[in-house]
Amino acid sequence: MIPVGTTAPRQGFPVLVVALIAACTLIFLWQESLPPLEAQEAVIRYALIPLQFSSDWWAIQVGLNPNDYTPFVTMAFLHGSWLHLILNMWTLWLFGRAVESRMGTLRFGVLYVLCILLASTAHAWVHADSRIPTLGASGAIAGVLGAHAALFPRSRVVLLIPIIIIPFFFRLPAFIFVGLWFALQILQGASTALSPTMGSGVAWWAHIGGFFAGLAFVGLLTPPAAGPPDTPPRAEPDRTFSDDRSSRWPNR
Repeated sequence: MIPVGTTAPRQGFPVLVVALIAACTLIFLWQESLPPLEAQEAVIRYALIPLQFSSDWWAIQVGLNPNDYTPFVTMAFLHGSWLHLILNMWTLWLFGRAVESRMGTLRFGVLYVLCILLASTAHAWVHADSRIPTLGASGAIAGVLGAHAALFPRSRVVLLIPIIIIPFFFRLPAFIFVGLWFALQILQGASTALSPTMGSGVAWWAHIGGFFAGLAFVGLLTPPAAGPPDTPPRAEPDRTFSDDRSSRWPNR
């Protein structure tokens, strides 16, 4: 199932969402421009390596500063491949616009940073002995998913299932879609915590930490709504996938 739209209402231009997508894209292009050795050094310097913070001796031995906590944030702006980048940025674009519209750009920015920090902390705590660099915005975006489900539980997520060459679209309530997604993270996270050698290379606990951060802080940071919980003042629905059931296919 591929999420391709949401009916969550929004208004205005998503300044921070666009800025985050641009920043991650430019940083990835910078990564790609580096010679292989320098690219590897950049990942080691700016990605999150849990053992750097759980073993001062090891960190010093390999030339890392155990008191430099910037990787807890910078890891969220690095990506390992074009596919990694595109999937993360598409999810941020899809769900982040309505959240930024409802919260406001500044509050959304605070929420995003908190999600990065809790995602990184959760991963570093569970995998404290790991020497593997962890990078990517998926932990922060998991927080955006949690915030979206909390703010717009009655909205619909439009999903695409490609059946051979025929695209099939259907809608699922946001709280069900996000709930199923989170259940998968819990199952996979539990398996990696119990059997670290069975991990797939995905930072499941970063997703879990980021998701809980989104749920925990969105209520504190979001100003009261003037109307129903799912409808910000004077917001316009996503017309690409509207609730008009007379149209079977999304507008192009």
